[in-house]
Formats: sequence, C-alpha cells, structure tokens
Amino acid sequence: MFVRRFIMKQISLFAFSCIVSIGTLLLYNIPFFSYVVSNTNENVGGKLFLIGSLVVIMLAVNFMMTYLTMYLTRIVGRIILAVLSIINATAVYFIFTYSVMIDATTVGNVFNTRYSEASGFFSWSLWLSIFAFGVIPALFCLLQPVVVGKAKKLGIYCGGSLAVVLIIALMNISQTLWISQHDTELGGLLQPWSYLVNTCRVISSHQDEQAEEIKLPDGHIADNEKAVVVLVIGESARKANFQLYGYQRDTNPLLSKQEELKVFQTTSCATFTTAGTKAILEPKNTDELYELLPNYAFRTGVDVSWRTSNWGEPPIHIDEYLDNEELATQYPDEKSAYDGILFRGLRERIESSKKNKVLIILHTSTSHGPNYSEKYPKAFEVYKPVAKNVEEGEKNVGMLVNAYDNTIRYTDYLLDGLINTLREMDDWHSAMIFISDHGESLGENKMFMHGLPMKLAPKVQYEIPFLVWTSKNFRNYKAESDLPAVLDQHYIFHSVLNLLSIQSPAYNKENDIYKNE
Repeated sequence: MFVRRFIMKQISLFAFSCIVSIGTLLLYNIPFFSYVVSNTNENVGGKLFLIGSLVVIMLAVNFMMTYLTMYLTRIVGRIILAVLSIINATAVYFIFTYSVMIDATTVGNVFNTRYSEASGFFSWSLWLSIFAFGVIPALFCLLQPVVVGKAKKLGIYCGGSLAVVLIIALMNISQTLWISQHDTELGGLLQPWSYLVNTCRVISSHQDEQAEEIKLPDGHIADNEKAVVVLVIGESARKANFQLYGYQRDTNPLLSKQEELKVFQTTSCATFTTAGTKAILEPKNTDELYELLPNYAFRTGVDVSWRTSNWGEPPIHIDEYLDNEELATQYPDEKSAYDGILFRGLRERIESSKKNKVLIILHTSTSHGPNYSEKYPKAFEVYKPVAKNVEEGEKNVGMLVNAYDNTIRYTDYLLDGLINTLREMDDWHSAMIFISDHGESLGENKMFMHGLPMKLAPKVQYEIPFLVWTSKNFRNYKAESDLPAVLDQHYIFHSVLNLLSIQSPAYNKENDIYKNE
C-alpha cells in the first residue's frame, strides 16, 4: 500500500528526469566506470576528477534527453524509456556475463542471430536480471504520474544541462587523446548510447550492403578437365584446439593420418561471422561489396552449390542454395540439427553435374556457442563431463572446453569422410579446403565466445585453422618460402580460381597457395 501511494503521487518532470538519469547511471553504467578506473594512467587526483566529470556529463545528458523525450512525446516517451530500461538490463547482463562490448559488431550479430541460437542464452539468471533491473524500472517509467510543466522550464533545464556538459568537457580537454584511444571500448559500455548509436551504424551499413555488387572483370574457364572444389567454411573453430596445430588432445585423430593434408598458419580478418565469411569469399580486403566467389564462379560457368546450417552470409546469387531444413527433406534419415546433413550425397551431386567444373560450399555451424554440447551427435562426446552452455561453463571452464573439443572431433570426422569420398572419385581432380570464419574465447581472461573488435580481441578469436587436401596430379603447392609465414582468408578466392582453371583479371597469383602452372 505504501509503495502504491508513493508511486501514484505526482512528481514534476524535473524530478522524474533526475530519477531516470540517476537510475541509468547506477543500474547500467558500472562497467563503463570500471573500465575508466582500470585504464586511465592519471594519478589519484586526476582519476577522481575524470570520473567525477564523466558522472556529471552522463547525468546531465541523460537528464536532458529524458526531459525532452517526455515533454515532446508524452505517452510515447514513457514507452521509449520503458523499452530502453529492459534493453539496458539485457545489455549489462551480457557485458557482465560474457565480457562483451555493445559495439557495431555485437549489434550486427544480434540482428543476424536466429531464435535457435539466441535461445541458448536464455536462463533464469538472465530473466531475473531483466526483471529486477529492467522490468521494475520500466514500470516506474510507465506508471509514475508526472506533471510536465511549461515550455519555459524546458528551455531552462535543457539549456542548463547543455551548458554544464560543454563546461565540463572544456575542463577535460586534455583527456581528448585518451578518449579517442579508447572510444570503441567506452562507446561499447555506455548505456543506452552504445546500442542506440551502433544500431544506427548497422542499419546504415546494411543499406550500403544492399547496393548492387561491384562486378569483377569477366573471366573464362581455360580447360575442360573435370575438377571439383569443396570449400568448407567452419564456424568458431579456433586453431588452438586443433591437434594438427599442436594441441595436446587428439581432437584430429582422423585428419592427422591424412598424409596429403596441408596445414597453413592463418588469421581471420574479423571476429564475427558476417565479416569473416565475406573475407573468405571476396578477392581483397575492402569495405566495398565486390562480387563474391560463388557468384563470380557461377557467372563464369561453374556449377555452384551452397549448403548451409548457418546465417549471416553476404548476398549469394546462384541457382542452388540449400539450408539444412531443405536438405532434411532430401535426407530424412539424417538429423538436420547436425552438420553431417550438409555432407550427405555430395558424391552423387558432383557426379550428376552436367559441367566439368564444380564448386560446393558448405557453411557449417558446428563450433558455435553458447550450446557447444548440442552441436554434435552424442557418439562424439569423447571428453566428459560437458557444460550445457557458456553460462554453465563460466563456473567450470574445463567442462566448457570438453564440449568445445567434442565439436572439433566431429569436424575432424566430417572432413575426413569428405576427403575419402573425393579420393575415390578417380574421374575428377578434387580439392577440399577448410577454413574458419573466426576463432573463439573459452574463458581465457574471463572472455567467452567471439565478436570483440580486432584491436581488442585475444588471438584465440582470430587465429584459425586453414586445412587443404588436393588429389594427386592436380595442383602443386608453392614452397613455404614463397608464402608469408601467416596467411589470411583472402587466399581462398584466388586459390579456388586456380583450381577451377578460371583465368581472370581478378586473379592475384600472390594470394594463391598453389603454383600457377
């Protein structure tokens, strides 16, 4: 009854805006100030002055925006503030739980996430956090009676807030360099501005990406030899957990016996699927959208098939694009939840082609979190016990690593089977290429999964496996001395053009792992 009377008592818009501003500071921006404290080199006095200045600026800006929103939009403003409270609570939960930053990359990943993946993050702790720090403040914003007041007060309060911000900013002009050096981190931890600003950036970027691809110069197929390339794009597979790269566990018991298998030291160009996949398929590192490998090969006359259990792919313009659900209708005895379905019937598909050049691209999802233990059949659960998800794995990182390593064992099995299938096809020259879109954090420095900006990301998020098998008498590899010590993902485009005998001005022999003979 007391709470009800307290809430129902009218308050001024000034008081309401103060409460919302202070609540936003205390409930949602502790990670922001923790970062400032940990990363500024100021002495105690300077550090306190900087933190105090940021507190005042944050309070003034949030007060001003709340006052403006409520005054100008009334009930709509209440709804906006309520929604922001819930999103703020969710963002802070993920920052604390998974050590993420809400930058453009993270926002883009949210837009590209399917329900099947997002549901892996659902837990009682998430719902309780959202209720306590999101729903309750949202109810206050929706139900608290407010006296809006006159326009004169709007000008005084908002003008005063803006003046305070400008004065404090000028007093901290010496911090401009430090802020510019840490702008990504500060912006990714500042609520609600982190996701508001970055959502606008992602939408703008998405609109740019919808523009027509920049066409590459026409190419042509130089011979009539039968050749097939199967490009497997791995998901969240990190080099550190591959036996082939020196990992102490036998996560590659089958591939380690494939004598013709070639292993390259490689880094990804990004730490998230959309950019990593684009880099694998594009001819050079660019923010522009050039014609991608499958689209270009298809236009040149290659028989191209794309099979996927993943998402976040750049635009694919070919005739045969199949997801795992569509493949399940062709192979009802294969579980669509596992990537094995992408590999079903490949020999029949290749041998039935009416063309001499075939490119198959398999976009897998085997090692994607947070539910690693659900990405492989139970027969591959070699390492036990396993964590059901990343949240459980935070309490026991060893169990999380067990689950992740089982996904690598399953990948090993799938790739080994693919190589054996291609080896049996005597009428075809063939190659299998496996490369991951990015790596993964498994608790190192209390970081999990992926998606940090490249300048902040630990190496496990960008050091990736790049495995190649080529049939005998097909192509010869370049000598190690003719290649960089560490390759990047753009070697895929040019190496595949070589394998498919596509002669084109777009081809760059410097970014090819094979000799061009």
